[in-house]
Amino acid sequence: MKKQILYILLITVSLAAKTQEVFYHTSNKDIYEFLDEFAALQVIDINTIVKPYSRIFIANKLNEIQESNYNLTKRQQEELTFYLKDFNKELLPNKDFDKRFDILYYKDSLFTFSVNPILGIEYFVNDSGSFYHRWNGAEAFAYIGNNWGFYASLRDNHESEFLAKEDFLTQRMGTNYKHNDGGGDFSEMRGGLTYSWNWGSFGAVKDHFEWGNNYNGANIFSGRTPSFAHIKLNLKPVKWFEFNWVHGWLVSEVIDSASTMTFTNAYGTDQRDIMFNKYLAANLFTFKPFKNFYISAGNSIIYSANGPQLQYLIPVMFYKSVDHTYNATDKAGRNVGQNSQMFLDISSRNIKKVHLSASLFIDELSTSRVFNDTVWNFWSLKTSMRISDLIPNTFITAEYTKSMPLTYKHNIPTTTFESNGYNIGHYLMDNAQEIYLAIQYKPFKTLSLKLAYLHAKKGKDYDDLGGSRLGNPFMDSVEWENKSFTFRASYQIINDGYIFINYLHSNISGDQDKYTPPVFHGKQSTISFGANFGF
Repeated sequence: MKKQILYILLITVSLAAKTQEVFYHTSNKDIYEFLDEFAALQVIDINTIVKPYSRIFIANKLNEIQESNYNLTKRQQEELTFYLKDFNKELLPNKDFDKRFDILYYKDSLFTFSVNPILGIEYFVNDSGSFYHRWNGAEAFAYIGNNWGFYASLRDNHESEFLAKEDFLTQRMGTNYKHNDGGGDFSEMRGGLTYSWNWGSFGAVKDHFEWGNNYNGANIFSGRTPSFAHIKLNLKPVKWFEFNWVHGWLVSEVIDSASTMTFTNAYGTDQRDIMFNKYLAANLFTFKPFKNFYISAGNSIIYSANGPQLQYLIPVMFYKSVDHTYNATDKAGRNVGQNSQMFLDISSRNIKKVHLSASLFIDELSTSRVFNDTVWNFWSLKTSMRISDLIPNTFITAEYTKSMPLTYKHNIPTTTFESNGYNIGHYLMDNAQEIYLAIQYKPFKTLSLKLAYLHAKKGKDYDDLGGSRLGNPFMDSVEWENKSFTFRASYQIINDGYIFINYLHSNISGDQDKYTPPVFHGKQSTISFGANFGF
């Protein structure tokens, strides 16, 4: 008993003194699902609209679970012990604990430093043949003093077949391919520095982020584009309110011909293309009127200018109104404005073991269209339900998404809702709907067995067709459709070290050349398997 009391006191002192943040990428889903499970059980209370979480946030929640009086099952207790092998780095003031494997880990009273490799391969086989994705690199994070955090993650990737081009309707992370005849090569560098205090944090990072509660792809910010640089602010001054803000430097891929330079040197005459600058500003106000219930509202703007604009660097603004002041229309009546959006998200875990949520993304809203049956506003709605542990160690998920025509679209190329050509919002983009059902079973520590059904449909791309942007009917014809069943088994052998196997039976029809990688055209039964250490 004395030893347990000392252990709790050490954790309490450590948490009171340190607030550093480094972010834990969402691709390592298991820890996010573990916290989600205990939120549904009402053991912990978390706001899940904004991801990624920081390592210190995850550590604090694991500590809450450990100190709760909830009677954990054998699997839950073993997983908690497993994750604490990693996150006790944040909880304990020294290295005297059962620690995970690290290539390098150093800690003293001032400085903490961790380095690990990244290695992975996934091999696919179906009627189109065999193909693979391999990746390798390294990641590191560090804390200095009580407030500063630093992290970096670099990986090189090779796909023997292109699997994630801009128009492909897939959940795979977007990439900036270095094209060659042997498949697609790309690299991804993420990282940043943060300064934190006990009720907030500020960071300059290049990373992915998601906004919107979901279990199969967010419809506010999906985090699916190649990572882009942004500054971020998080404030939690009271228990019932949280504020998030980002300002991002996007990649427009629109050439500024006036700035393009032609030059001559010993190798001949060549040209360097310069792209238009493109930025994102977004804020989110989250209120918790009572325990386990969150309501969030916010807005964003995509703008193009010669450098960041001060009016969009003010975190608490309603950016559409700001845009009306600075842009709106010119003297000839032409639209010179930017591209603004609004969103609303509701999340409830007030029924024990049940998580209900809804996310509404509004791209364009006119009150005159609300009761008009010939024109429509541009919006996307996602509703989700997850039931956790009603049957022990079993998780049932149902999700529906509907996106109206021209949602996420914009007629000015420099202010589209994109970065590197990838949609920032839902992966199906506009004029689409999706039904997603899944059942997951975790028989013992870190083993996951998951069966999922997906039915996704997409209608006409009115942006490509041209014509009026109003009055375009939702899904009057189905231009692409995906019906698929997936079974996936994965096992985390050591922290961040996985083996996995996946079976996908898919039936994809319609405009496959545009929306689907060639290796998945038509009816396919695809088996993939692999292993990874890090993501």
